[in-house]
Amino acid sequence: MMKEFAILTLGCKVNQYESQQVRQWLERHGLTQVDIAASPDVVVVNTCCVTHTASAKSRHLIAQAQRHHPDAIIVCGCLPAVDTDELEIAGENVHVVKDRTDLTTTLNLLAGVKSTTPESETPRHPRDTRIKADFDLKVKPKQDLDSSVELAPLTCFPGRTRAFLKIQDGCDSFCSYCIIPLARPRVHSRGAAEILAEAEALIAAGHKEIVITGVHIGAYGHASVRRRDANSENAHLPALLADLAQVPGLARIRLSSLDPADVTTDLLDVCAANRNIMPHLHLSLQSGSDAVLRRMGRPYTADEFRAKVELIRSRLDRPALTTDIIVGFPGETDADFEQTFALARDVGFAKTHVFAFSPRKGTAAARMADKVPSQVAKERSRTLRALDQQLQIRFRAQFLGETAQVLIETTDPAASGRAERYFPVHVASNGPLKPDKNDLVTVTLIENTPTGVLGELVTQ
Repeated sequence: MMKEFAILTLGCKVNQYESQQVRQWLERHGLTQVDIAASPDVVVVNTCCVTHTASAKSRHLIAQAQRHHPDAIIVCGCLPAVDTDELEIAGENVHVVKDRTDLTTTLNLLAGVKSTTPESETPRHPRDTRIKADFDLKVKPKQDLDSSVELAPLTCFPGRTRAFLKIQDGCDSFCSYCIIPLARPRVHSRGAAEILAEAEALIAAGHKEIVITGVHIGAYGHASVRRRDANSENAHLPALLADLAQVPGLARIRLSSLDPADVTTDLLDVCAANRNIMPHLHLSLQSGSDAVLRRMGRPYTADEFRAKVELIRSRLDRPALTTDIIVGFPGETDADFEQTFALARDVGFAKTHVFAFSPRKGTAAARMADKVPSQVAKERSRTLRALDQQLQIRFRAQFLGETAQVLIETTDPAASGRAERYFPVHVASNGPLKPDKNDLVTVTLIENTPTGVLGELVTQ
């Protein structure tokens, strides 16, 4: 009988959320989570494949799991879902879950559960998914599994002050560099009632901040990410956000990544009207060159991005705008990069995640000509990261002398956390009281440092 499990996770907030669903399921069925070094009975490897590096790291985690010789290894996530011949695993105890709808059935088979429809988990379709309790997965490792059951909503998010809450899955945008539409092709959203109930449960577990996440949250309520009119209003996300803001005890709501077209007047009005929605938006830019954006398949121009930034700043008080930028995309010229640099400088991002382009097998960009030499891409990355450091310091400087609310994430060696606008704050106590992890405290911002702002605790 299996008693202990470990979970190894790579990738985005969605993957991290789904690993917590697996953790919750296994614990509800009597297993105890332990570290991989404790040689558990079952190891779940939740993989990522957004880049070749992520795929390699996923395979490394699988090899790590095999070295501990568990009775069963479950490989799930995005890597098994894409057909790129990157996943060849030997061993009858390794169970590769290519379709997420099979994950619950696989877990049930390993645990010897008679039904895949426990009270807390509801099937999407009225199909009988009962299985025999004595089905031996080791004897039939290649058995085609069928399940219409989603894992249950979360009741807690252990180890984190900020809990992630997934509202949507899937993308069919097919940006030329991205493999995700092959890994998560079905665009679908969760019901508002279930989302609100999960938020209440997370608050009851002690979480003060919830990060709304998904593969493409701007498509919430829609069956496709693609929209004929890039400026079309999506009423579903603002309505959900407005309802979440009224959930008692929810001190902070933060949105994960948005495309420029996802930012509408309705969304911004909801953000402005609710103080528990943080003034922080992550807008994926990727490039400031229209020519590069077209080759990437991004559905906006540089001027349209600038217009959305102006709209945001007209509605919100000094919002933190963070972004992603890819440099060295095929065909990117010096002039293209200069346009990206200029846009980033003019916008004054609060934080920029810079990535040097790496061709991803299975995507259109991997087949494009006019490759940018790696050394050129590295130099452009360094240039943009240097700008990012300057912009971060400049953004934080405008708040010096003001107070901020900081959610404490760690107290070792000293208390630190994130302000409303997401920049890190290192808290110095001016008295005997020391903040604890998960405390939401008021601090006076007194000094800018290379790693954040030094703040002094305001005693009540």
